[in-house]
Amino acid sequence: MKLKLTINGKIRTFESEPGENLITLLRRNGYTEVRSGCDTGSCGLCTVWLNGSPILSCSTLAARAQHKEITTIKGMGSEAEKLAKHLVSEGADQCGYCSPGFIMTVLALKNEIENPTEAEIKHYLNGNLCRCTGYAGQTRAIMNWLKETSHEIHR
Repeated sequence: MKLKLTINGKIRTFESEPGENLITLLRRNGYTEVRSGCDTGSCGLCTVWLNGSPILSCSTLAARAQHKEITTIKGMGSEAEKLAKHLVSEGADQCGYCSPGFIMTVLALKNEIENPTEAEIKHYLNGNLCRCTGYAGQTRAIMNWLKETSHEIHR
């Protein structure tokens, strides 16, 4: 099945296998910044945006993305870099394997919840797993980044 997708602002056409998950299609076509973790929709590593909302690409059929806009961490530009620097400054980057999916989720949080509390941040990030940290550094980094960028919106 031919799929026409817009990925990070570029229109692309791909051949998709029946029942293929979006993460498999993306990675097979060079979008290796989308990480694979649990393949069950439980860890958040594979988070991308579909039409501006975060989704788990491991549990989304590629065919559902037909004629839609997909954004990966590479499509987020300087805003993702700013957040990543905050994570590093708080020692919350560790191995970095979960960082792309984590950052995609945090950027979506900023668009969806105005001035989130620490409890709201933790609740929103509930599906993002990190085996290296205790989440305290990540939470501090997010709070500091949100204070610094409170006037900006990313859509």
